[in-house]
Amino acid sequence: MPHLPPRPIAAVLTDRLDDIAVVDDAVRLAGLHRAPLLLVAVLPAHVDDRAAGQAGAAVLARVLPRVGRAGLGHIPAAHRLTPRRGARLRTAAGVVALTRRNRCDAVVAARTGPAGADAGSLREAAALHGGPPVHTAGPAPWTPLRGTAPGPSGRAAPRTTEGTRSR
Repeated sequence: MPHLPPRPIAAVLTDRLDDIAVVDDAVRLAGLHRAPLLLVAVLPAHVDDRAAGQAGAAVLARVLPRVGRAGLGHIPAAHRLTPRRGARLRTAAGVVALTRRNRCDAVVAARTGPAGADAGSLREAAALHGGPPVHTAGPAPWTPLRGTAPGPSGRAAPRTTEGTRSR
């Protein structure tokens, strides 16, 4: 029986902070089998054909250093959101169809995102249309700001909302 090459792992990128967490999880899954990554840039519906290439390249440029450090191959792809309201499953089905055409073993997506590009919608579309399993990436890690001023004791002063009024 001939040795088949590993099937790719898809990472759904939506031009948000969670893209880093999505790629990190996808790299971890792909690294187990030395599989390439299918990097799917989900573009807004209003982007015209000429600008779509630049928008997709900008989304991919943010995550390619992490893919390069892992030493994995990648396949760039793009998918546009459906312009009509209420087309959440149609958009998700399009992303799932793209992953099926590329014979992906799994899909990694963020918990939240544009309608149809979040993990819940993709999981539902994969169940309805026979797509690969969808993994949910955790939110991007929060890091505190470094510009806090030290208090009288030399430690950062505690922030309180006491005495403030909301409008």
